[in-house]
Amino acid sequence: MGRLIVIEGLDGAGKRTLADKLTAAFSEQGASVGTRAFPRYGLSVTADLVQEGLHGRLGGLGDSVYGMAVLYALDRQGALDDLLSDLASFDVVLLDRYVASNAAYGAARLHESATGDFVSWVRSIEIERFGLPVPHAQLLLRVSAQLAAERATHRETVDARARDKWESDTPLQVRVGEVYDDLAARSWLSPWHVVDGSADLDALWLTGTLLA
Repeated sequence: MGRLIVIEGLDGAGKRTLADKLTAAFSEQGASVGTRAFPRYGLSVTADLVQEGLHGRLGGLGDSVYGMAVLYALDRQGALDDLLSDLASFDVVLLDRYVASNAAYGAARLHESATGDFVSWVRSIEIERFGLPVPHAQLLLRVSAQLAAERATHRETVDARARDKWESDTPLQVRVGEVYDDLAARSWLSPWHVVDGSADLDALWLTGTLLA
């Protein structure tokens, strides 16, 4: 089975860019790489419902922390067979967001910490009940909420894609960053590696560490 490696971080942290760099670096080291991103917009009904909720088009369901979390979890559960197939086919499966995103954003919306009830509930739903594979390692691409907001605003202009309610909520993003830091410090689900998202990354060195 291949190694499941997850990239986590705030909206606008640069996760897609990091995924591209890591894919190239893993390939340079001779490892085959499969990539996926969550939510699976355009591919999953539940992911598309998530998108509607993030833009205020699901009424009370979009306001419900647990309701949105279930949609995120169901999107990943619907990809379980594909994930297992990828892990059987590639040396490395690289994910842009995974279970920890659900834990961090939901806990932050509830003003809870990484040791709160919500984070435990996410684990019980996604890992224990849905049987999603546990990551080999998780990468926290750490940037300030202010820098993430600047990048998200720039992306909004370049891609002509309006920011959602959570991306536009700077206090929420600050709390999400704090929960992420705590998850990483506690090695939640698996070992974490914290990467400075405001500096140039030596992707080749990082992939060597992850493959060791």
